[in-house]
Amino acid sequence: MKNQQACARSGQGVQTGWGALLSGANAMRALVLAGGVVLHAVNVYIVTTILPTVVQDIGGLDLYAWNTTLFVVASILGSALSPKLLALTGPKGSYAVAALIFAVGALVCALAPNMSLLLFGRFVQGIGGGFLFALAYAMIRLVFAEPLWPRAMALVSAMWGVATLAGPAVGGVFAQWGMWRAAFGSVALIAVLFAALALVVLPKREQHAAAVSKVAIPVIQLLLLTLAVLAISAGSTSADVLQNALGLGLAGVLAVALLVVEKRSSTKLLPSGAFQFRSAIAKLYALMSLLVLTVTSGEVFAPLFLQVLHQQSPLVAGYLTALMGAGWTVGAIISSGLGEKAIARAIMAGPILGLLGMVGLVVLLPDTSTGSVLALAPICLALALIGVGVGVAWPHLLVRVFKAVPAQEQELAGASITTIQLFATASGAALAGMIANAGGLIDPGGVEGTRQAAYYLFGIFAVAPLLGIGVARNCRA
Repeated sequence: MKNQQACARSGQGVQTGWGALLSGANAMRALVLAGGVVLHAVNVYIVTTILPTVVQDIGGLDLYAWNTTLFVVASILGSALSPKLLALTGPKGSYAVAALIFAVGALVCALAPNMSLLLFGRFVQGIGGGFLFALAYAMIRLVFAEPLWPRAMALVSAMWGVATLAGPAVGGVFAQWGMWRAAFGSVALIAVLFAALALVVLPKREQHAAAVSKVAIPVIQLLLLTLAVLAISAGSTSADVLQNALGLGLAGVLAVALLVVEKRSSTKLLPSGAFQFRSAIAKLYALMSLLVLTVTSGEVFAPLFLQVLHQQSPLVAGYLTALMGAGWTVGAIISSGLGEKAIARAIMAGPILGLLGMVGLVVLLPDTSTGSVLALAPICLALALIGVGVGVAWPHLLVRVFKAVPAQEQELAGASITTIQLFATASGAALAGMIANAGGLIDPGGVEGTRQAAYYLFGIFAVAPLLGIGVARNCRA
């Protein structure tokens, strides 16, 4: 095992094609790492598909975006704690524990009589999902040779494409049957089966116990990060501008406190230079965050808008929204084997395609229609463009993150990928809820309020890829 890891790190004599990644011992490793992301991602699409039905049953429209926010905030905590879990239990135990926590959260959601308890279940789910998500990325550099990293990153990212097929189908079918609780139940069952698979397939702990004392957790930074997102979410529950401003203001204060603590702490949340805005790693994180913000605005509310404004069933609305995930997968696979010059162009293409897609949603989605093919086709194209934009840039941004940090921070860099992605998702969901509620989703509500909310939401979030174009110019070198 040690010899294999040494060879993997050196990359000497290693083939770089898909065949090398998906054959022999690498195939099983890739299956397990990708499987954890599938479990996390399928759940995302199931919930976005069934949420309108859930709200009709148990209420909580004002807390709509909190389902995503709490799940992702908890995922941030799980991802940050994943090195500790890995050190305590090893690969086999960490994946199994993560999957079981995920299953418990799904079961709580399935049994929830009201939105408050369902949100608690989503938080528990998020902890397990964050573990799974972070472990997948962090272990890539440990089990694969460096020349295979782009392929492995692309494969893990591509699992969102698997989720686009399974998630909306499960969620949509159960929602149309009026059995949304069974959707959560099915996720719990799959998670238990995955835990059993991890115990059989993954290697046992190998000197991880000795490393436990060396794995420090940045508790204060995580607390400040979580409180900042929750402050935005608290402000988003009302259409009142003053409450919105107070939430954003408090989040800003907490963000400044986070910067101060991170600078002075010996236990870091992110690699060195992450908050030095001219550093390479800071630019990479900024572009990653802006791309994720672009996707999040659509993932949270597009299913609701498509059902209310374009008369789509939960199943169809879920699949249309999942076009972003499918586009992400296609883009990642296409760009994974690019040369260095083409990679620079792919990174620039990411926010450009995202901007084109967001402009399309601003123009098209707020209009009402009967859901004809002519009305939906350009909306589908806009959604797909956003996903493709992220996909073509994402694998190369991840590889550059590893290359931008010193060798002693490689493990921290692996965990930071999910921390940044999940923080951007949670913040994006909270901001989306704030904008949608203030834009009319609650008052006046109904079709007209939903139209206004869609217009303001996508119009404001179009700023994210626009800023991303400027950042990408400095990330290509």
